[in-house]
Amino acid sequence: MDRQLYAKKLLEAEEAKRPIAPLTSTVPDITVDDAYTIQLLQIAAKQQMGKQIIGKKIGLTSKAMQQQFQVTEPDYGHILSDMVEVDGATISLNHFIQPKLEFEIAFILKKDLYGPSITEMDVIEATDYIVPALEIIDSRITDWKINFEDTVADNGSSAMVIIGGTPTKLTEVDLPHIGMNVYRNGELFDSAAAAAVMGNPLRAVAWLANKLSKYHIGLQAGEMVLAGALTSAVTIEDGDSFTADFAHLGAVSATFRRKEEK
Repeated sequence: MDRQLYAKKLLEAEEAKRPIAPLTSTVPDITVDDAYTIQLLQIAAKQQMGKQIIGKKIGLTSKAMQQQFQVTEPDYGHILSDMVEVDGATISLNHFIQPKLEFEIAFILKKDLYGPSITEMDVIEATDYIVPALEIIDSRITDWKINFEDTVADNGSSAMVIIGGTPTKLTEVDLPHIGMNVYRNGELFDSAAAAAVMGNPLRAVAWLANKLSKYHIGLQAGEMVLAGALTSAVTIEDGDSFTADFAHLGAVSATFRRKEEK
């Protein structure tokens, strides 16, 4: 298959805010390696535009989601310098095609992590601190009709990240048991604990470092890693405000508005 062609199609879909048909429907024999290569081609093109890689995101960390996609491991995408907003921001929905929101814990690294033999202890030693995060996911694939290879090629359906809360050392918390309450427009609508992410988010970060090594990529000191969603993604409506309040870590929030086109 022409990987460069499909990287270009996805970049154009993102720019024009017009989704394309699933790659898995137009190229039925697409492989996971094809998909990750398509992702990397897009990241390289964005770097040429002056954007910088500032982190990675992990997706499909729950057994339920893996079963839905008929896979046995998560996926990942890249976070770029133009994908970050400040805590409490009002964000325009015009930036996206069909956005959804996920609630996560972000690891900020102080040391590099290069697989393929990274352990949870290595992740602890490499982590400077953790903070709560909102991840806006979006699909450049029509109506979210995605298979695993589609979301991988589409940079893990990444779109934007909001970091909040208080920087907290891993030694100060019992990570798997950190609880989270999510409020939509001031009303509690979901809750979870960090153990929802592969039993312990440390496992997700170790998995990522080891998986990246296959493509000769490492996690760099200073990068952020979104370890995976604690709950199901929620569709964002015009006017919605969300706050995710984590025990010991603090809260992160954002409001969403659709601006009228002039």
